[in-house]
This record gives sequence, structure tokens and C-alpha cells, in this order.
Amino acid sequence: MMAAFTLAHLSDPHLPPLPKPRLAELAGKRALGYLNWTRNRHKYHRREVLDVLVSDLRAQVPDHIAVTGDFVNLALAAEFAPARAWLDGVGPPDQVTAIPGNHDAYVRATSDLFAMNFASYLAGDDHASDTKLFPALRRRGPLALISLSSALPTPPLMATGTLGKDQIGALERLLAELASSGVFRVLLVHHPLRSRSRFKRLTDAPELIALLKRHGVELVLHGHDHVHSTIWIDGPDRPIPVVGVPSASAIAHGHYPSAAYNLFAIARDGNGWRCEQTVRGVNDSLRVREIRQVRLF
Repeated sequence: MMAAFTLAHLSDPHLPPLPKPRLAELAGKRALGYLNWTRNRHKYHRREVLDVLVSDLRAQVPDHIAVTGDFVNLALAAEFAPARAWLDGVGPPDQVTAIPGNHDAYVRATSDLFAMNFASYLAGDDHASDTKLFPALRRRGPLALISLSSALPTPPLMATGTLGKDQIGALERLLAELASSGVFRVLLVHHPLRSRSRFKRLTDAPELIALLKRHGVELVLHGHDHVHSTIWIDGPDRPIPVVGVPSASAIAHGHYPSAAYNLFAIARDGNGWRCEQTVRGVNDSLRVREIRQVRLF
């Protein structure tokens, strides 16, 4: 068996602290979001937690890192430069792949700022000049990292995501091209493929699940729910694991666990693949510990 390629996955840093917004920025959806932040969310998303988690992740020296969205909170213009500076500290663009979350496209007025600030972390290997960034393909070692964007502005109290027919159609063509390439395909999307809340769901998840049943990938990684999660969906040859992770800056509160990230050790095993997941998370003493190891296949 060949040496394992290690992929780290973290999500939803919701980078604190929140810059002080101008009064003109607190209209519509942002007004409710700001109220929620000042009353609740600022207590649970902590910069010291995020820093401890990332320090531990970097100490594991993964071969590549995937961050599946929600870098900012209200998509204030002043949030994006600090979030980009934080990501630069996680790793350079050739070693880190990022995708947007719904908070990165919180309102229409600033919905283009994420792509502008994070372009080098989003771009596929072909650096296509097409303004449609997604799906984007990056080849790293034995992996084909396929990035999607489910991020779009939504009305107040809604946190849904949508891929859209164009992105799903392009993904189907891309997966067909990769079918005979012998790579380990990892799909990155912010929203989970199944959600208990109609207000937080991926609206075209059934179409994506049907596509993956036809074409398959080896692994799907997501964020958004801020919990540990593994579900299995049907693929053409075997079930596909769909894995979520808690917010990278969170302390434990309610049913939400403290910050954690996943490491996936991926290697060829005969004619197939071996994929082992290690979960590492922050405890109450702000120390990172191993929570569990699981062989996915």
C-alpha cells in the first residue's frame, strides 16, 4: 500500500471579532444578524479557540487543507481582509482550498467580495477566465478536489443554499471526464446534503444526490451545521460518506460541540482505496485532543 495522502478539513471559522459596522450597513437581514451576534453568537465563536485549533492542525503537517465556508459573519466589507489574512496564516493557496458559505454571501451588496478577496484559494488548476468559478478542479497527489458553491444571498431568517442547474450540469460533465482517471474524488460543498431544517437546507440536494448516484465520488465534505456528522448516500459502486464538522471557532454550547477538524489519510489499497478519518477537537481547557479514529473504507 502506498504512503497515505493526508487531507485536513475544517469549516465555519466565523472569524471573530466582528468589526464595528456602520449604521448604514445594518439594514434588512444584517440588522437581525447583528442583533444575534451581539446577544448570542459572540459568546460562542472565539478567536483563541480558532487559533488553538489551527495551530494543532498545522502541527499535523497535512498534505492539503480544505475549508468549507463561512469565513465571515455578516459579510461586512471590513470583514473580508482580516478573513483573508487569517487564511494566509493557515497556508498558501497551493496547499489550501476554500469555498464560500452562506455567511460569505450574506447580502447582495457584498456578495462579490468573497471571490475578489479569496480568488487564489478558489481557482481550479486550469485558471479558467470564465467568470463562473464553480465547479473548480484541483489535483493534489492522488486527489481530485472538486469545489462547489452553494452560497447566495437569502431573505432574513433563511440560510438555504442552492447550486443551480448550470453548476450541477457542469459538475456532471466534470465527473464524467474523471470517471476513468483513477483519482480519489473529494467533493467540497458548504451545505449538507440532508438537513432537518427547510430554512437551512441545500434546496437542490435531491438533484446533487441523484447525480452522485450516477457518477460517484469517494468522499463529500461540508460544513454549515456546526456538528460532527457522517451520513452515507448511494453511489454507483458503493455508498459514499458525507462528512461534516463543527465550527472551527466554537466553544461547546447547547447541542453544538466545541471546535474540531478532521484528518483523512487516503491511500491506494490494491485496486481500491483506503480512507481513515481522525477527529481532533478542542476541550474545555483549550487543548486539542484526538476524539476518535474511524476507517471509512
